[in-house]
Amino acid sequence: MNITVRKFDALIIGAGGAGLRAALQLSNADARVAVVSKVFPTRSHTVAAQGGVNAALANVLPDSWHWHMFDTIKGSDYLGDQDAIEYMCRAAPKVVYELEHFGVPFSRLDNGTIYQRAFGGQSQNFGQDQAARTCAAADRTGHAILHSLYQQNLRARTHFFDEYFAVDLIKDDQGYVLGVVAFEILTGKPIVIEAKTTLIATGGAGQIFRTNTNALSNTGDGMAMALRAGVPLEDMEFVQFHPTGIAGRGMLITEGARGEGGFLINGEGERFMERYAPKVKDLASRDVVSRAIAVEIREGRGCGRNKDHALLDLRHLGADTIMKKLPGIREMTLTFLGLDPIEQPIPVFPTCHYSMGGIPTNRDGQVVVPVKDTPEDPVPGLYAAGEAACVSVHGANRLGGNSLLDILVFGRAAANHILEYLGENPHHRALPQDSVDRALERLARWDREGEGEAVEPLRRELRKVMEDHCGVFRTAEVMREGVAKLQTLRERIDQAVIRDHTQTFNTARVEALELENLWDCAIATMHSALGREESRGAHSRVDFTERDDERWLKHSLYSLQDDALDYKPVRTQPLTVESFPPKKRVY
Repeated sequence: MNITVRKFDALIIGAGGAGLRAALQLSNADARVAVVSKVFPTRSHTVAAQGGVNAALANVLPDSWHWHMFDTIKGSDYLGDQDAIEYMCRAAPKVVYELEHFGVPFSRLDNGTIYQRAFGGQSQNFGQDQAARTCAAADRTGHAILHSLYQQNLRARTHFFDEYFAVDLIKDDQGYVLGVVAFEILTGKPIVIEAKTTLIATGGAGQIFRTNTNALSNTGDGMAMALRAGVPLEDMEFVQFHPTGIAGRGMLITEGARGEGGFLINGEGERFMERYAPKVKDLASRDVVSRAIAVEIREGRGCGRNKDHALLDLRHLGADTIMKKLPGIREMTLTFLGLDPIEQPIPVFPTCHYSMGGIPTNRDGQVVVPVKDTPEDPVPGLYAAGEAACVSVHGANRLGGNSLLDILVFGRAAANHILEYLGENPHHRALPQDSVDRALERLARWDREGEGEAVEPLRRELRKVMEDHCGVFRTAEVMREGVAKLQTLRERIDQAVIRDHTQTFNTARVEALELENLWDCAIATMHSALGREESRGAHSRVDFTERDDERWLKHSLYSLQDDALDYKPVRTQPLTVESFPPKKRVY
């Protein structure tokens, strides 16, 4: 087959905030950069981020990067790597000011400085008082950031492959990653994009759960590509359930709604968070609030006819605050519920939101794997950033406002290291044909015809298995059943067929490849959750209810080969300050 080959210095897979921030850094340094995205860049999932980006600017209340660091470590349930967390929190103010200069239209205070709102898990003085640290552009912060970064990349002449689907990484026998095999969704025509460096920035895998806040495109493509290339995935058991998704729908109601003063009530009209987090109440960390809602419902204090949700009450904020600070939330509830939050509370329920785990990286964005006695050995030429990666700054639970910060800090850091790598490796390596052929074979498998199940019902079944067997509360027995169901599902996926090969724009082939990626991420999540016999952060085991720092203060590593689980230590030593040792996590 005669396949087009394009050559670049750097290839970035994914056009969300991490990918575009890296691309901009590289293009501004005169590197030849390609960005591959299966959706138009401004439709990447960063556009859906609502609440804001954390940085200790102290525009509203006194603040410090050191307090931000403490909150992030505490929020991670002490599983976050403290050197990476210090690096991120120190870099945060500079990153936000860069965004301001890129043209991001932040909301402003009367004195002209960037508006900052309160968010869950944030504090002053190492847990003493509530902080206001989240820099916001109303409730459309991700939208503002993504559009500004895309426009800056157009100015910098970054090359975009819009609506191309990345199939698999190209890797030579020395372990170097040399690009990707992709295909154009419009025509189905394959292409080899050869690059000296490759950055995976494909976002999370929220679509493994039936009810989630994620775009349909969040199918864990980059994570699955890394798995198939022999890279283990780190901490996949830690999946954040956001406490305030619209009940029965999953669309996100930003934590900023509670940051502005909204609160949760149960079926008895009670502000129940006072029971679970007496000090900060509705602004406890997300895992705490999600479990509180689930417990209220399980104990019969839910709202509605079926007592199956809680209510988020914003009415006391007044029309002016809601219209000014939360316009997108009002628009969403009017559209999908026919409900005006100025007049009625919003029905909410915890919904899958974010992957704390992902492709293991160091602070420079290099993908690293343990080799023998070496804790971290870089995969040459391969980088990852954003939700697809695990640095790990989020540990067992991410704080709201740290996701946008993560993608910006480590997208930028990865680009800076790529520039160093390009200086040391200025030439393309020989392209291994066998690696290209393997990717093309995966693509060709979905051209098969004959009898077999269709893709979409299998996708629905996979997502229900994950919701039923790996949700907010978990037990070994239920997860073992889930593993067995996923293994059976894999056999059925291998025999599935695309029913309509004439379907417009090759979307059927995209959905089939996404299903394989979803399964890879789902099995990694289920095995990792089954292996961790403790409750920590977002991973809540009914059969192991306590956090166990003696046995489990370590990161999990799942490999696709033989479903192998390995572990590596948490980096508890920061860069310049004293370590924060684990202690009881209360809010």
